[in-house]
Amino acid sequence: MSSIEMKKGFTFVEVLATLTFVAIVLPVIMKGISLSTVAASESRKRSEATILAQGKMSEIVSSNIFDFVEVSGDFMPENEDYSWNAELVGWEGESLKELIVKVLWTSRNEEHSVNLSTLVYMSSQVDVE
Repeated sequence: MSSIEMKKGFTFVEVLATLTFVAIVLPVIMKGISLSTVAASESRKRSEATILAQGKMSEIVSSNIFDFVEVSGDFMPENEDYSWNAELVGWEGESLKELIVKVLWTSRNEEHSVNLSTLVYMSSQVDVE
């Protein structure tokens, strides 16, 4: 009686086909992961810039000092990647001005920015006796 033993394993063709498939799919998957990482980083930077712009706008409005046309600065030392500038632009009439706060940062050798604006009432200082 002859017995034929079956050896379990993969053939060379199956291994070669699998390696070819992995060689095609793996770079595409890695590129997708890289793109999603960049998108997440850019989104985080934009969110941080928006929060910083809101804070700077609140600071300027609450100080109630609007004797500038344009002013700028940075957020050192906590947020050294960002800088800001604020501008007062004339609106309708003398009593309203548009306050524009712009936060800038550089990412991947490109300059990015977030702009926020609001209207401020320029109250005239009248002495009441």
